[in-house]
Amino acid sequence: MKTVRDYIRTIPDFPHEGIMFRDVTTLFGDARGFRMAIDQLLHPYAGTPIDKVVGLEARGFILGGAIAHQMSVGFVPIRKKGKLPGKTVEQAYQLEYGEAVMELHDDALQPGEKVLLVDDLLATGGTAEAGIRLIERLGAQVTGCAFVIDLPELGGARRLQNLGMQVHSLCAFEGL
Repeated sequence: MKTVRDYIRTIPDFPHEGIMFRDVTTLFGDARGFRMAIDQLLHPYAGTPIDKVVGLEARGFILGGAIAHQMSVGFVPIRKKGKLPGKTVEQAYQLEYGEAVMELHDDALQPGEKVLLVDDLLATGGTAEAGIRLIERLGAQVTGCAFVIDLPELGGARRLQNLGMQVHSLCAFEGL
């Protein structure tokens, strides 16, 4: 029987030499694989009160939208700076080659709302931490962080757990 990991393609030397890119588009393109991933991402949160699903740009939108639909809750995108049309709050975070900024509409979440944060890949945890900071600045509470892939050597899960977050990943790949 296939697992979620079996649907993920690895592309060597992308976007740089020495990187093993974990491509989830092959997972998304297969109806059974995609359904399996959504079901497994939801499973730990069955019975947990969640008001909104927040997806990190860009593949987190695909997963988050499907999860929000299944949970019958709203979906909220966290985007790269300059992509949202309304008033926003922003959070800078470090990349291996510099700094980036994520934004969230300032009225996207209400104080006290319970939120599930979703993305395809957890590497260093910088993007997810920026998302958590934005969610918390609006007064909402992160109930959990769900990812398809964890790259444990990069320490992202540990970083988020040190922030008090519950982290759920469907599979892990060693190396970069």
